[in-house]
Amino acid sequence: MTTVATTSATAPVTVYSGLRRKYFTMSITYLVAIILLAVTVVPLLYVYLDGFRTTSQINASPTGLPSPWVWSNYSSILTTASFWQFLGNSVLIAVVSTGLAVGLGSMAAFALSRYVFRGREFIFTLFVSGLLFPLGVAALPLYLLLLKLGLLDNQFGVAIPEAAFQLPITIFILRPFMRAIPGELEDAAYVDGSSRLRFFVRILIPLAKPALVTVTLLAFVFSWIQYLLPLLVFTTTSKFTVPLGVATYQSQYSQNTGAIMAFTALSALPALGLFVFAERYLVAGAAGAVKG
Repeated sequence: MTTVATTSATAPVTVYSGLRRKYFTMSITYLVAIILLAVTVVPLLYVYLDGFRTTSQINASPTGLPSPWVWSNYSSILTTASFWQFLGNSVLIAVVSTGLAVGLGSMAAFALSRYVFRGREFIFTLFVSGLLFPLGVAALPLYLLLLKLGLLDNQFGVAIPEAAFQLPITIFILRPFMRAIPGELEDAAYVDGSSRLRFFVRILIPLAKPALVTVTLLAFVFSWIQYLLPLLVFTTTSKFTVPLGVATYQSQYSQNTGAIMAFTALSALPALGLFVFAERYLVAGAAGAVKG
């Protein structure tokens, strides 16, 4: 009787202690998330707000709010032909680079996930090892290679290397998703007369949609923010991408801080919009890659 009574008395204490630890852990997690959100979002918010201020307002109060709101910074940039030219160049390169990275990466991931052959894991490891080498490491040999191929001052001279550097992360994310597709589904498709290519296009690709959206988003943003590679390849101003356009605009209007902030804010808007639109797919794709 004494043992039963002691166990009954300690059970609520144990449950209460577990709940307290759980809520404490959740509180710490939310606190860290709020701090990280503030560190990343607040500076970005001020970039957009400073675009509505004059240089004198920014110098007088760097952390202040627009008073009055100056709309001319944004309107003048939106009516400038060079801004739309930089934007068009970035869109073209990003679309080509993303298409190559996702198209070739999905086919490579399909082979590495559904086919069994000698050296498969070695090839996958070789691809993934590309994550260890940033673009800056290969800047000089890449420049010399593009020079020999005649791709300097050419959009494909930027798009193709960007796609190559995105292949490792694309294969790394897509392979676990494609391996998780049940083999019975593939066998049933072959029994119905489907070829491997048809199974890949009609069944595997739709089922891997979260991962495909994730790698597409990562490839597009990677291409959009690139500065070093376009700087090495392009010599003609009319072919500059948005990051180079921001640097050019900053050098020309170095005394107009508000206009520079507005140009920077507008340049980042497409990538931010894409992130917001595909955020849930990005989380699902990252979770699938970690599980794999």
